[in-house]
Amino acid sequence: MSSLSLPFYQKHHRHYDRDYRNTQLSSTMQEYRQEEKRSTATHSHRVRSKFSDEMLETSSGSPQMKRAKQDYYSKGKENEAVDYIVPVFRGCHEYFSGTTSSKDERTKQSKSSHFAGESHSALSNTIEEHNIEKSAMHKSRKVAIRESAERISLNKEIYDTQDFHKRLREDSLLRLPEFIIKPRSHTVWEKQNVKLHCTVSGWPVPRVTWYKNNVSINVHTDPGKYIIDSKYGVHSLEINNCDFDDTAQYRASAMNAKGELSAFASVVVKRFKAEHGDLSFHPGRIAPPSYDYFPGDPHMKFEVHFVDKFNVSIGKEGDTLSLGCTVIVHPNLKRFQPEIQWWRNGIQLLPSKWVEMHWSGETATLTFTHLNKEDEGLYTIRVLTKSGYEVHSAYVFVRDADAEVAGAPGAPLDVYCLDANKDYVIVTWKQPAVDGGSSILGYFVDRCEVGTNHWVQCNDTPVKFARFPVTGLVEGRSYIFRVRAVNNVGISRPSRVSEPVAALDPADKARLKGIPLAPWTGQIIVTEEEPAEGVVPGQPTELAVTEATRNYVVLSWKPPGQRGHEGIMYYVEKCVAGTEDWQRVNPEIPVKSPRFALFDLAEGKSYRFRVRSANSAGISEPSEPTEFTEVTDKLDVPKAPSHVVPSRNTDTSMVVSWEESKDAKELVGYYIEASISGSGKWEPCNNKPVKGKRFICHGLQTGQLYKFRVRAVNAAGLSQFSHESEALEVKAALGGGVPHAAPAPPYGISVLESVRDSMVLGWKQPKFQGGADITGYFVDYREIIDGIPGKWKEANIKAITERAYRIHDLKENMVYQFQVRAINMAGVGLPSLPSEKFTCEEWTIAVPGPPHDVMYTEVRNNSLVLLWKAPIYSGRSEVTGYYADVREADADDEKWRSVNEKEISKRYIKVQGLKEGVKYVFRVRAVNRAGVGKPSDLTEPVTAETPPGTKEIAVNVDDDGVISLTFECADMAEGSKFIWSKNYEDLIDSSRVTMETKGGKTKIIFNDPGKDDLGIYSCVVTETDGVSSSYAIDEAELLRLLELSHEHKFPVVPLKSELAVELLEKGQVRFWLEAERLSPNGQCKFVFNDKEIKNDEKYKIKVDHKTGLVEMIMDKLEDINEGTYTVQLQDGKASNQSSLVLIGDVFKNLQKEAEFQRGEWLRKQGPHFVEYLKWEVNNDCSVLLKCKVANIKKETSIIWYKDDREIMFDEKHDFKDGVCTLLVQQFSKKDAGVYEIVLKDDRGRDSSTLRLLEKAFGDVISEVCRAAAQTATDLKVQSTEHGIRIYSFVTYYLDELKIIWYHKDTKLASTDRVKSGVTGEQLWLQINEPTEKDKGRYTLELFDGKAGHKKSVELSGTVFDEAFAEFQRLKQAAIAEKNRARVIGGLPDVVTIQEGKSLNLTCNVWGEPVPTVSWLKNDRELLGDAHLLLKFDSGKFASFTITDVRTTDSGKYSILVKNKYGTETGDFTVSVFIPEDEEVQVEQEKAAKKK
Repeated sequence: MSSLSLPFYQKHHRHYDRDYRNTQLSSTMQEYRQEEKRSTATHSHRVRSKFSDEMLETSSGSPQMKRAKQDYYSKGKENEAVDYIVPVFRGCHEYFSGTTSSKDERTKQSKSSHFAGESHSALSNTIEEHNIEKSAMHKSRKVAIRESAERISLNKEIYDTQDFHKRLREDSLLRLPEFIIKPRSHTVWEKQNVKLHCTVSGWPVPRVTWYKNNVSINVHTDPGKYIIDSKYGVHSLEINNCDFDDTAQYRASAMNAKGELSAFASVVVKRFKAEHGDLSFHPGRIAPPSYDYFPGDPHMKFEVHFVDKFNVSIGKEGDTLSLGCTVIVHPNLKRFQPEIQWWRNGIQLLPSKWVEMHWSGETATLTFTHLNKEDEGLYTIRVLTKSGYEVHSAYVFVRDADAEVAGAPGAPLDVYCLDANKDYVIVTWKQPAVDGGSSILGYFVDRCEVGTNHWVQCNDTPVKFARFPVTGLVEGRSYIFRVRAVNNVGISRPSRVSEPVAALDPADKARLKGIPLAPWTGQIIVTEEEPAEGVVPGQPTELAVTEATRNYVVLSWKPPGQRGHEGIMYYVEKCVAGTEDWQRVNPEIPVKSPRFALFDLAEGKSYRFRVRSANSAGISEPSEPTEFTEVTDKLDVPKAPSHVVPSRNTDTSMVVSWEESKDAKELVGYYIEASISGSGKWEPCNNKPVKGKRFICHGLQTGQLYKFRVRAVNAAGLSQFSHESEALEVKAALGGGVPHAAPAPPYGISVLESVRDSMVLGWKQPKFQGGADITGYFVDYREIIDGIPGKWKEANIKAITERAYRIHDLKENMVYQFQVRAINMAGVGLPSLPSEKFTCEEWTIAVPGPPHDVMYTEVRNNSLVLLWKAPIYSGRSEVTGYYADVREADADDEKWRSVNEKEISKRYIKVQGLKEGVKYVFRVRAVNRAGVGKPSDLTEPVTAETPPGTKEIAVNVDDDGVISLTFECADMAEGSKFIWSKNYEDLIDSSRVTMETKGGKTKIIFNDPGKDDLGIYSCVVTETDGVSSSYAIDEAELLRLLELSHEHKFPVVPLKSELAVELLEKGQVRFWLEAERLSPNGQCKFVFNDKEIKNDEKYKIKVDHKTGLVEMIMDKLEDINEGTYTVQLQDGKASNQSSLVLIGDVFKNLQKEAEFQRGEWLRKQGPHFVEYLKWEVNNDCSVLLKCKVANIKKETSIIWYKDDREIMFDEKHDFKDGVCTLLVQQFSKKDAGVYEIVLKDDRGRDSSTLRLLEKAFGDVISEVCRAAAQTATDLKVQSTEHGIRIYSFVTYYLDELKIIWYHKDTKLASTDRVKSGVTGEQLWLQINEPTEKDKGRYTLELFDGKAGHKKSVELSGTVFDEAFAEFQRLKQAAIAEKNRARVIGGLPDVVTIQEGKSLNLTCNVWGEPVPTVSWLKNDRELLGDAHLLLKFDSGKFASFTITDVRTTDSGKYSILVKNKYGTETGDFTVSVFIPEDEEVQVEQEKAAKKK
């Protein structure tokens, strides 16, 4: 077959022959291979060709065994002693393996080897001399020649046997280390030396390491303290100058390629009683648990605390990972050190090539040198002390390494060898969780002989079964195995290699373990009897098919009892069902092991099998045949798990539980996968199958919604995935209880809504929850036909969390019964009793249905809290509220009374006024617009009494100011949990509070108390008789708690004022602080830039303990004084400090101010201002600028400036009381600016500036507006042609004065009909076309920017009538004026035109009705003709045209327009001129005419 036709997985692949050992194992194998090469080179030249020819001749014959012939080694005469007998088995396989098949034969071979190696020469000489002497005396020549030939042949065989044993492969002699002499314990005195010895055997030569209390001894850390020596197979540890700290357990660890073995010895160092008393050895440091004696005080207790604990870790294949934590033991005694143990999944770990352990005395670490998926599991550190032990556990997850081929599956894991025999072993493994996106086609099994790096693939085609028999092994050699998975894309990485396994008979292994490994020193066995004739072995027994799959069948049997002294082999025969034709399966290669795997059987056919034994004497009769066995997988793939239910655990993990696969055989475990809801991407949660029905999935994203699914795995393969679970948000659970049992049945099933084909059920939660939260419910229903119930049917496949569920696809008018089951972490509970019979029919009522899930909590002597859920059926409108009803339990229905008089919208109410000791029942009714609906089911009767031992929620503020609510419960059950809620709803925003629970006490801590935390906080304890309590935090309570928190958080000396600075008169700087109280013992320190200030000439410090005033005065503030000033107060336990930072601009400003104060003091020595320039507004709205001066004399000049321009010079000084003034009339924007007044004489100069700009100017304007508003006159009413005007006058009006008009207290907006404005000093409101609606009170508000000033007038009655009549009169006049005929425009006053030209004038005319138009010349009416064209178009445009202007056309023209409302004229003058030349000619013509 060509390589192109091979399946891709049989071609050369990158994973093939890949070395998968760690560094330590590779180093050991390399050392072994070098030693093997040296040994092979030494002995190879001694191999004889004749021996090889004999072996080939023996092995080339027919497979049919022959009768045994007499061995030529034993030929001789009767009564003649034979010196040495070597039993020979004529089978080539024994020579290749180098090991015989029985203990006796191996013993003889060992003796022969020893004899041949030590006494060959002497024995040969002795035999030769003896025979020569006898030959000379008694024998003939023929006999002598025959004997001589026999001696030569014997010597040759002895030599060949010796050479054969020398060339045995050393690797077939590999064996575990074994202590021939173990180190023994010692008890010594202090300052003595002690030496521990041991002798170790094994091949390769083991390497010995010494440990003290499981810590490797390093001779370099304490030179001279320890001496480690290894010579001639003897290993020693010498401890010099022993002291008490050397009391410990010492361990010698021997390790080679086969494994590791340890031996322990204790060293006890004693002290003389005269010094410290006799202190005996304390093996509790790291002694095995079997040592359980502890000297010292028997009542001494050790407390163990874990610090810096290792948490859940997630690694990747091939990574290095360390787990560690700090262990604190109290009291810490050097001679009583703890023992550190590491466990994985309940199995204690020991140091190996995969894990390293270290204990420094404080820190314990477990290091994985090369992570594999086999390392996944729950890791526990156990610290053993005299008082017991403490543990800490966390899970380690190992993710798959990146596939070398994208889409290839993950590597298999847990490769293990079973049922090893001479040439056969079964390799098992576990399937990977990741298939790469396509189904796994099967697995390849690879083997590698220990000591080499050559991997050989054991199967040509992939096997799907996770178990495979490997045959063709060489007896006596050791092998390691690995497995690779294959899918349509490629081949996975190889698994971690298995532990080495030797191809030996199990009986031989047991005998080898019992044989001492010291050299054999017995005598050579010499017999005078000839060997017995070979015995044909008996038939094998107890033949059975141990395993059958579609790929292979495994047979096992017991060797025959009659087997002779030779090793035996086996032939396997098969027979197809329906025939009697027996075929030998292995005709060429006999089987040595009582195990055999048959391949290449026809799938689906049935076979019988039998076995024959064989040796050199012949072949036995066949064994009893097996029953017919069909070639198919006997082990089925498990069924998918069911009922996958997630529940919250932490903010990054969730607990997933499921129901186990039904009828699963040889179940290995389960794989769990998770997917973010909506992503469609599934990720494995575990890479190592887990057993049980519950698993914690870590590494999830907080706040995301996750779905989960589970599948089972056994050797036959992986099951289908279970149904996906419901999506659940990842967040920390409120409790952490461990499930104990399935919950009790629910009860109280009722119908909450019914339509034609569905019904909504409600029920009450079980009274017993099984020690864990109820995670869901399952509903079943059945039909009732003619009173006969049918079969139960499942209404839901996935568990529902609410206690209300709609069942679909029901039959209208059919009668049904229902039952409900609850589920928790422990599983599904028993179903409830069947409900009442309900008919599926449409509800048509308008009122809402009954509320459901009514329950009570916080039962006290005279109160309780009632909770419920909204009705499913809301009626024909939404539910608007609820009524809660109460009556005594044994009272009639007429005794129901409502708890609340008005409906409430909340779904909880506190019922008060109950009688102590009386039983009550409650119900709730919903309300909508149609009315009050059906009442809910009654609650269980409850007695109004406070349960004994009830404690209320207490609010606490600790010394750190942390506010918390605490609740205690002394009657908690094993699975009880504290459930906190806010306003009787789940605490959704968990960031606001932190919950802590320890034992029977819980509390919530407010992380950042604020208004968002207002509400009623309640706590319920599950699995109790309703233990609960609540605490209300309103605004007043929150304020109280915050104040109390502040007091506790900051225990300080209370201050009236913080550190402040002020300037004194002469520019001195005063730092001061005032405390509310300061005892006589109170201390004070001034610190400047972290250096304490002392009381000296520059700094004057004073402390007044009575008033609490602390001050420091500086004469002058210099540049070096820039920095931070701090006052530190200490008064008993209370302390406080206050700092003042004077840097940058702050310091510069203060420094400038100090200089200014100093300058002020100097300024006041001459003319100066006592009061600086300021302004005030007079009643007449004028602005007066004034200031007060002092120390003025006649020579002092006073000058006023505005914007640096002199505006007034005061020479008279005629002011009174030192007040200078400047009056500004009608202040407006033009008066804004900078005003300055300057005082000057020979003593000095002083000035005062007033900036009337921006805000300051706005303040002045506001005050002027106020004064102007106060001058407003009363409102008056005036009629106009448009309507009625209301007005008022002010003395002075400016734009900044805001005007607002009101009509009947309603602010008037400006419209086309109602307008307001200002004309001059008049403020007016114009009401156009007034109507009756305009009657009423009108108010004028003048707003000055700060306040309003109002004036009002009543416009009604006579005032309105008179004003309205006047308005009508004026309106008519206005209409007449408006509609009268008029000339709007278009005519010039004078028109000058040249004679002969045309004149065309047009003007606009207006009038309603359209006026008549006539034209006049010199007050005479004109009539149109050909020379004069008169037109009037559209009633608007009047035109006047003279076609040929003449001088006679000059004159005064008028247009006269007239209608019934009036007449108007428009005048213009036309002047006609003649050009100069024409004018002279005309004059000449006139003169001629006159002549």
